Amino acid sequence: MWRNTRMVVLCVLSAALYAAVLIPFKVLPLIPGVTEVRPGNAIPVVCSFLFGPAAAWGSAIGNMIGDFFGGVGPGDVFGFFANLVYGYIPYKLWTIISRSEQGPTNFSAGTIAKYTACCLAASILCADLVGWGDNMLSLRPFWILGNVIIFNNMVASVVLAPLILVAVYPRVCAGQLLYRDVMPELRERTKPVRIMGAIMLLVGETGAWIAGNLLSTGHWKPHFLPTMFVVSPYDKAIAIVVSPFILLAFAGTMLL
Repeated sequence: MWRNTRMVVLCVLSAALYAAVLIPFKVLPLIPGVTEVRPGNAIPVVCSFLFGPAAAWGSAIGNMIGDFFGGVGPGDVFGFFANLVYGYIPYKLWTIISRSEQGPTNFSAGTIAKYTACCLAASILCADLVGWGDNMLSLRPFWILGNVIIFNNMVASVVLAPLILVAVYPRVCAGQLLYRDVMPELRERTKPVRIMGAIMLLVGETGAWIAGNLLSTGHWKPHFLPTMFVVSPYDKAIAIVVSPFILLAFAGTMLL
């Protein structure tokens, strides 16, 4: 997309919109220095369905800009990649489970279920990456971030994003500014490869979320780890057990 001028412009637009909505709410933290009330989390999902890969990079860059207004720390590196996948997964999964010409604004039962599944998959991996990274750095436990971020993302993506999509998706589609119109040279991988990628993503992110929660709360102390690895803050246990699931999910994301 970086060789397509219009896609770069859409990336900048996505980043600017995301940052502009995030920054005013920095004064309402849920977890000080990590996350706050974020109605702006609807923007990456909306832009994902509109602008595809431009939205993914715009989400990552916009979040990074927002972080400068709330205090920058080492955990923000994981936040960059978490928001990258948060803006990337919705449109990618949508193209696998829906017809290519079907938009997300047809509120049938099937469309709502597919849309919710895409948002949930994106939210879980986003939460996994931040929780995994911050817990390995001994900053905050996985169980807090891994659940608060999912809740925050899903409220914005399920409550606010559909309202915005209903208003803007038909107009963007009519103006031929959807990513597939702006970037017609974009070619998807074969359907079997993409389905395999989706399975890897779902298995990896779900495994990371379950293992991260059990380890960080002390409810699971794997017998194959030395005793010194399964004591608070569980950073070593998280690094050893959760990392393979994260790698699996990331590999699956790349195959979408």
